[in-house]
Amino acid sequence: MQHRSPAAATASGAASTAAAMEPGVGGVEPAVTLDQVPRWSDPDQRLYTPSSSSATAEAADGGSEPAASTFLSFSDPLTGDDGGAAGGGCASASRFPVDHEINSRIYLWRGHPWNMEVDAVVNSTNESLDEAHSSPGLHAAAGSGLAEECATLGGCRTGMAKMTNAYDLPARKVIHTVGPKYAVKYHTAAENALSHCYRSCLELLIENGLESIAMGCIYTEAKNYPREPAAHVAIRTVRRFLEKQKGKIAGLIFCITSSSDTEIYKRLLPLYFPRDKQEEETAVSKLPADVGDENGETVIDERKIRIRPLPAGAADRTVATAPLDLPLESGLASRSTFKLDSYLDPSFMSLIKDPDLRRKEQWEKSSQAQKGFNYARLLGYGDIGFPPLSAAEEYSLHSRYLAKANSLNLSEIAEMKIIYRGGVDSEGRPVMVVVGAHFLLRCLDLERFVLHVVKEFEPLIQKPYTIVYLHSAASLQPQPDLGFMKRIQQLLGRKHQRNLHGIYILHPTLGLRTAILGMQLLIDGEVWKKVVYVDRLVQLFRYVPREQLTIPDFVFQHDLEVNGGRGMIVDPRTKHIYQRPSG
Repeated sequence: MQHRSPAAATASGAASTAAAMEPGVGGVEPAVTLDQVPRWSDPDQRLYTPSSSSATAEAADGGSEPAASTFLSFSDPLTGDDGGAAGGGCASASRFPVDHEINSRIYLWRGHPWNMEVDAVVNSTNESLDEAHSSPGLHAAAGSGLAEECATLGGCRTGMAKMTNAYDLPARKVIHTVGPKYAVKYHTAAENALSHCYRSCLELLIENGLESIAMGCIYTEAKNYPREPAAHVAIRTVRRFLEKQKGKIAGLIFCITSSSDTEIYKRLLPLYFPRDKQEEETAVSKLPADVGDENGETVIDERKIRIRPLPAGAADRTVATAPLDLPLESGLASRSTFKLDSYLDPSFMSLIKDPDLRRKEQWEKSSQAQKGFNYARLLGYGDIGFPPLSAAEEYSLHSRYLAKANSLNLSEIAEMKIIYRGGVDSEGRPVMVVVGAHFLLRCLDLERFVLHVVKEFEPLIQKPYTIVYLHSAASLQPQPDLGFMKRIQQLLGRKHQRNLHGIYILHPTLGLRTAILGMQLLIDGEVWKKVVYVDRLVQLFRYVPREQLTIPDFVFQHDLEVNGGRGMIVDPRTKHIYQRPSG
């Protein structure tokens, strides 16, 4: 198969997609072939800019998202300073080593798969396989014959897949699969069902002697599946499948139609499909703790069977002493097999016992922590006695809260303006603004506020960012609850700790400084040592330009009362603050 240059592929791919999205132009719509789509292994794949494709894809989505300008300037997460440091000193073995043969089969395309000239395209649908719940644009492009054949299949179960003809599509076949509904308490079941969707599609492809496939995102907004966890499942499942069947699949295209999915896939693909040793080494520190089993499915500890290996020579001695009629003489069996029993993990005898022991240990650990001398509680800073979480536990907790936050309408919390997005700091990092006085006066439902925090911070914590905390007039409460702050930090996870550049605190009080010192000593020195105290607004504007911040009026008034207007002039109309000319 002839492979075009990346520049030609970009231009041709964008033009083909633009033409394909225009209904009724020129009769037969041009198809996009596999050699027109950039491979993931292409050297300039990071610079791929399908502007025409992105524009038309978003137009097809109803214009709900802006043009993908962020995609055009997207920086590879593996080239950051922290990534290089992690990669240089990493001693762990990679769970997804570089495999150029697998990488050469992966393609990334911005647009719908319906004009792809491949062996099969994937349709995300519901159990009834009806047209109303299918992927947007499929039935319009395929014609009425597709819906008629789907009606004869008798439906499809969640996690499974069925195949039909493609009719008017350039592809040969359509594979229909049913993604799971997402609920926080069934997180693991949803992950495994989604993984099975992707695996079922690929198995069906091979069973029918087909070699190329274009797959959109199987999860749907209607089923509440959070985008990023779903992308992790999709990419790792495909990787594990190709490790076993790469000789039978010539090309797999990830088709993405939104800016948010584009950003997610460009960020996650290097973790599971590293293109060089640097990406492989850096991915070790960035991959989630749980990347599934050999098929990409989530590992459930409660269902594991653990058998401790026998010591050398023990098996021979046990076999020699074991009687042949164990079922008949229960007393003899118990006396003769005591050596074998002593080598078996007790969890082998009871699958429920091992998880219970683990939970008991967690309770004991928590109880022990709470019985200890709690300096924070003694000083009135709340309870921080609960045990720390592992990386896997933090990731799971964050995913569950994010999924719940995305499923709720939290507009009343957003209207309180306790936290809100600012512009960028002096070095171009995005800024999150936190107003302490608004929290004390307005926030009554802490649980919904925590969900709002997780949802608002999620886009920021993926890259370096800055927090500006306005403590102006917030001294009604002498000190914050450190236990609450510790829980917030656990929910935001380790990406927040790693990517947080700094916390600029305006108008700090003595009580707040004491609390920050307590957080540095008792919660997390790495995060809270990034605090920069700012006593005056003009000092804050050195770090974050004035035009990048929306500041409440009372903050200006408080600054004038505290600092007396020394050394500065306030424009009463625009609220801009200027340094008073010297002399």
